[in-house]
Amino acid sequence: MTGVTKSYWMGDEWSPVLRGIDLSIERGEFLSVLGPSGSGKSTLMNIIGCLDTPTSGEYILHGRRVDTLGPDELACIRNREIGFIFQQFQLLPRQNALSNVELPLVYAGMPQQKRRERAAEMLSRVGLESKMYHMPNQLSGGQQQRVAIARALATNPTILLADEPTGALDQKTGQQVMRLFGELHDEGRTIIMITHDRHIAQNASRLVRILDGELSEGVADDA
Repeated sequence: MTGVTKSYWMGDEWSPVLRGIDLSIERGEFLSVLGPSGSGKSTLMNIIGCLDTPTSGEYILHGRRVDTLGPDELACIRNREIGFIFQQFQLLPRQNALSNVELPLVYAGMPQQKRRERAAEMLSRVGLESKMYHMPNQLSGGQQQRVAIARALATNPTILLADEPTGALDQKTGQQVMRLFGELHDEGRTIIMITHDRHIAQNASRLVRILDGELSEGVADDA
């Protein structure tokens, strides 16, 4: 990202949220973006995840400029390149764990048998091979988040983008999820984690802070 800004029309004037963001992330990094509520971190996450576009500035993802793309092209990038992990899990309540993990593969057009095998593989990867046919309300919070991680991994994305991934979990369960993130990072996956919790941020290998729409570099040990 170079000079990325984002403003919204509020009342009768533009209100800036991001102010000239410069950010480079290397393949295989584990990055935390640490900031309080209202700092602009959610807006930054939406732009990184191609859920929104900047008001100005450039965003280049894997050599391709994406800030000028239309909705259909952005949707294609999201499906192929980015796995999303949300604070509230975002699981379909009437679908079992296996079907929830299959969902992005349905959108990707994968044949039914192949996507069923892939979803089962990913649930096994996160230690839930015995819970594949459980409904979300039959799972603990930590198990639901692991289903969400399996779903994010299903399309083999190049980036995992996690928005407050432990925010709905107790401390012990949150650390279990962070250990899983560490394993995924060790496998070479790029992980970008948005959080307001400095203790959770310390799990990353690199830290940037955001405040009032501006970034500053840091190190995780100083979080």
